[in-house]
Amino acid sequence: MRILNILTITLLAALLSSCAFISSGHSVKQAGSIVDYLYPDAREAPAMTPTVTRLRPPVKVGIAFVPGAGWGNGTSEAARMKLLERVRDSFSKHPYIGKIEIIPSQYMRAKGGFTNLEQVAGMFDVEVVALLSYDQVQFNDSNALAVLYWTIIGAYVIHGDQYDVQTMLDASVFDVRTHKLLFRAPGTSQVKGSASMAGFSEKSRAAQAQGYNAAVDQLVPNLQAELDNFRERIKHDASYQVENKEGYKGGGAMDWLGLALVALLAGLAWRLGRRA
Repeated sequence: MRILNILTITLLAALLSSCAFISSGHSVKQAGSIVDYLYPDAREAPAMTPTVTRLRPPVKVGIAFVPGAGWGNGTSEAARMKLLERVRDSFSKHPYIGKIEIIPSQYMRAKGGFTNLEQVAGMFDVEVVALLSYDQVQFNDSNALAVLYWTIIGAYVIHGDQYDVQTMLDASVFDVRTHKLLFRAPGTSQVKGSASMAGFSEKSRAAQAQGYNAAVDQLVPNLQAELDNFRERIKHDASYQVENKEGYKGGGAMDWLGLALVALLAGLAWRLGRRA
């Protein structure tokens, strides 16, 4: 009986140590690189040819995620579309932005380059495309403070597994015709938490979604600020030309000149009125 007890304790210790080994930390990665998508065969930075970029407000914009790997680990196409809708809403507030098309993932070909981008832009009738690249890493580690419970029928180990989800989003806005990067804006987030073994998968998937939403929370105001900076920059940059589409009355270089002329004439009229 004594020998049996010793064997039982030894077996339990071996099982517990093997469980600790099996539940050692690992990571899950989701990534979509804009460099891999647009320049799949480039071995060095592409040479940028000086060219004039013509913008015709209201500009037609497409929004899409860069194709990549790892979405099947927990982020669905429906969740991606909701993220793109939030980015779309940040563009739609501006009168110089025309229609905004959300481009589903199935139209974006991995390593498709500007050829694929031009095809997609033609299909959805857009002139500018905002590409969202992403990099999310989830580190899963077994908590060193796991508790060992002894009961009348044996030993139980209660694991408190930890997760740490780090997410990076980057919105890069390209003119399709000239392949020129107009502006970009980043967003990052970090989500930490823990869960029992039974609920770990569900909570870790929720943490992935929370990580993307928190990154978009940061990206949207950054995108707004960069869009405003871009509007100011093109007023003094000869490499850009702004020409309004027919029927559009605001946002172009001629409109600023027209407003200045109206203000000047109004001032002259006010002075002449005072003299009279």
